[in-house]
Amino acid sequence: MIDPRQLRPSQLVQLLNSTPLGEVANERMLRRHRVRAGLRIGDGKTVDLLRYVAWLVIERHRPKPEPEGLTGYEAHKERQRARQAELSLSGRDIGELPAVVNAERRAKAECDFRYFCEQYFQPTFNLPWSPDHLKVIAKIERAVIEGGLFAMAMPRGSGKTSLCETACLWALLYGHREFVALIGSDEEHAASMLDSIKVELESSDLLLGTSPRSCSRFAAWKASTSGPAGSFTRANRPTSAGRPARSCCRRCRTARRVAGSSVSLASPGASAG
Repeated sequence: MIDPRQLRPSQLVQLLNSTPLGEVANERMLRRHRVRAGLRIGDGKTVDLLRYVAWLVIERHRPKPEPEGLTGYEAHKERQRARQAELSLSGRDIGELPAVVNAERRAKAECDFRYFCEQYFQPTFNLPWSPDHLKVIAKIERAVIEGGLFAMAMPRGSGKTSLCETACLWALLYGHREFVALIGSDEEHAASMLDSIKVELESSDLLLGTSPRSCSRFAAWKASTSGPAGSFTRANRPTSAGRPARSCCRRCRTARRVAGSSVSLASPGASAG
């Protein structure tokens, strides 16, 4: 049985959103209210619904001080501006970043593309690698980290597109490349590859556990109209595209100065995949 005087934050949000009014609260809003109200609405771990409602009523009817130096209509406009700024801030806050789940696995995959494929995309690469696959993986790894240009022809259905999509994610999430171009044979193919990458960023728990900074921000951007540049974490630090402050791999650090890389994979007698 739920005790309204001792509700966990998640329980309180669920309870408030269970009325005919629909969604009226979220955990981010409740977290800000708990910080502002302190122990007046709970004990730090739970929230007293009655005291919380009383605090909201008091805050709602608290007289707003006139902005310094402004009166009348100008003061009203300033209050409206401040309110809109607060709403915008609320919408851009993506909350606390989750912790990296397996730091050892993350570090090992940073400079090992084959290991990244096997650990994070096991359902996709669930068959043994052929010698040709291993050659392509090695060339992709070298092109991404050190730079380079190569073309490799492979039969249809051998995983060319999957390797290219995974290489893009690997290059971006580890900061090997700041910008990555993935080119399809036509508009429909290119859009399909982009959708595949976005699905992984949105829904892969393994990628979230390895690159919470990138995946959390991407999910928040999808749910927000402010775009990726407007997102920030609870620590009020701008989120990045996933580039680490400093790579733990000497090979990666020394390869940063290389200008760029290019990979082209195609089926014999077919358009690029």
